[in-house]
Amino acid sequence: MTAECPLRHGKPDCPPADYAYLLGLYLGDGCISEGRRQVHTLRIACGDAWPGLIEECVRAVRAVMPKNRVCRVQAPGCTSVVSSSKHWPCLFPQHGPGPKHQRPIVLTAWQQRIVDGEPWQLIRGLIHSDGCRITNWASRAVDGVVRRHEYPRYFFTNTSTDIVGIFTDTLDSVGVRWKAAARTNGGTNVSVARKACVALMDEHVGPKY
Repeated sequence: MTAECPLRHGKPDCPPADYAYLLGLYLGDGCISEGRRQVHTLRIACGDAWPGLIEECVRAVRAVMPKNRVCRVQAPGCTSVVSSSKHWPCLFPQHGPGPKHQRPIVLTAWQQRIVDGEPWQLIRGLIHSDGCRITNWASRAVDGVVRRHEYPRYFFTNTSTDIVGIFTDTLDSVGVRWKAAARTNGGTNVSVARKACVALMDEHVGPKY
């Protein structure tokens, strides 16, 4: 590490809430690639259906690495938020060759301390990347009349068992009950459907926008 590295004294020199949120985005839809002269490029893929998510991602990248340029790269239906630095692997040591679900993803001690202090921001970043808030419905007959009941719930889906574990461990830490189910095409769905837990998620996370 050089003197310019933002990781100093065992923690990054940036707002912990912004780092925790960006960590969630990176674990969900981010990657780091190496270019010339050991410069690494962070890319966070954001769906164009949620312009607010793109703005939040840009804001978080700027907060974590304020001296570096942040760009937006357009693709069909998607905008990648891009920033280059020699030090992205220092801030995200989960970087490595191949897809995340094919290699271990474990938080370092300093990352876990940040997550312990800002659990909702990590959850928010993970939901904004690989999750959603939807409205489910069910119907049943009451006195011969079929009534429709609607209720909100949150979903998080990922193919990395390690990332799913980070998500569910963090939910446990804030008292959110969840259920997990394996997907037929691989990966795991984590759902939060209890009314009180959805209300907590609405207070601290909210839907993508």
